[in-house]
Amino acid sequence: MKKITVPIKGMHCHSCELIIEDELLRVPGVCKVNACENKACAEIYYETEFLRIGEIDQAVQKAGYEVGINEKKPWVSKNSADYADILYAGAALFFLYVIVNVFGLTKLLGVGGGHPTSLVTVLLIGLTAGFSTCMALIGGLVLGSATRYTQKHPNATSGQRFVPHLWFTVGRIVSYTVLGGVIGGIGSFFQFSGFSLGLLTVAVALVMLTLGMQLTGLFPRLEGVTLSLPKGIARLLGIKDQGAGEYSHKNSFLLGASTFFLPCGFTQAMQLYAMSSGNVFSGAAIMGVFAIGTAPGLLGIGGLTSLIRGVFAQKFFKFAGVAVIALSLFNINNAFNLIGWNPLMGLSSDGSVLAANTENTVLLEGDVQIVKMTQDAQGYTPNSFTIVKGVPVKWIVNATDVNTCASSIVSSQIGVRKNLHPGENIIEFTPTETGTIHFSCMMGMYRGSFTVVNSTDGVQVPDTQVLAAQATSPAVPSANEGGSCGGGGCGCGGEQYE
Repeated sequence: MKKITVPIKGMHCHSCELIIEDELLRVPGVCKVNACENKACAEIYYETEFLRIGEIDQAVQKAGYEVGINEKKPWVSKNSADYADILYAGAALFFLYVIVNVFGLTKLLGVGGGHPTSLVTVLLIGLTAGFSTCMALIGGLVLGSATRYTQKHPNATSGQRFVPHLWFTVGRIVSYTVLGGVIGGIGSFFQFSGFSLGLLTVAVALVMLTLGMQLTGLFPRLEGVTLSLPKGIARLLGIKDQGAGEYSHKNSFLLGASTFFLPCGFTQAMQLYAMSSGNVFSGAAIMGVFAIGTAPGLLGIGGLTSLIRGVFAQKFFKFAGVAVIALSLFNINNAFNLIGWNPLMGLSSDGSVLAANTENTVLLEGDVQIVKMTQDAQGYTPNSFTIVKGVPVKWIVNATDVNTCASSIVSSQIGVRKNLHPGENIIEFTPTETGTIHFSCMMGMYRGSFTVVNSTDGVQVPDTQVLAAQATSPAVPSANEGGSCGGGGCGCGGEQYE
């Protein structure tokens, strides 16, 4: 058996390796192929006396790639036009953000069950993915399936030729919805703490940040960075083989369903979100809406996609890249809130500013501090309280809108992770250290805090709280003496996970 190594340009993931290997194996005499994206080449094993280079070149081109050596790309673009496009895209995005906030569109379609993000945001991410990475990764499968149908039905009308696209998309939406519910259910068994959710959100945000940077075109070297399944697993799942067989509506449906496992960064980010929701229905909704968002781009391959070609396509991708970067930075800030570190307190959604509501509604009943708070679509009201160290706290949350992100409360400092149900929800804890206890929704978008003080600290504490502190600690002086509240974290007794 003889071997030659052929350099190939354009590979960016393991799926590219699969496509190239399958095309080269069709060349007469070729018995084995090992394509390597990292080395940008393919090792071809053959048993004949010689191979026709022209046939190798044609097979590579048919797969959508070129024979040749990749040029080394710079880390940062030197084209000033790229930066001008990004500036315009940023201005357009800011203008769009202002319009959305003026009309209050950010409050539409919140996800229940404590999920961290809005279905509108998921839909927009899906639309972006459908016209960018998903189109690049999955478009070949769609076209391949449609082409085989056309070959089998050469006299089919335009409407009939669209049928394979529909079966593919339906299979994709169904599988994303069902499997999204599965991974959402799996997440419920893990019961992620606030700190774990923060780390998971950072991971999602970093994936999105990388994708956004790739779409802007400002970082050419990053275009080769991908997250992908190993070839062996992809072949085991039949992702490529499904598309290589004889056409049938069933095969087209299954081919679309199998794309849930394809290495698209946006898909993987949404899968992490679905798992972090810890809820079957939220996970299904997230992945289902994401798949619906990708549908226009995938259904329009060969049709609507002609609208975003050439110069317009480049500007569209740059705008999408800026939007994805903005979302990733927003998520990183929210993740820091969940972890307990908040460097950008001012970057938050409406109603989540910590100092917005400081009305103190802490009362004393016996030896227990009663904290009353209302949850609605705008967050928590009030969201800042002063409580006394060492005195048990009964935190009563009146949930008026559980179909929003604010319907979940997380605080890693006091071991609380609770999905709110309509009406009154009770959380109990005892602060054991002075300082600040932070709490937020599952994503960190809506926030609040408890300032824990000794009764001797020089802050305004309701008289009932002072009496409570004196009842539990007779030696404590009055609340008007000097001192200041210390920073840092706080602890409490017990954990509550619901």
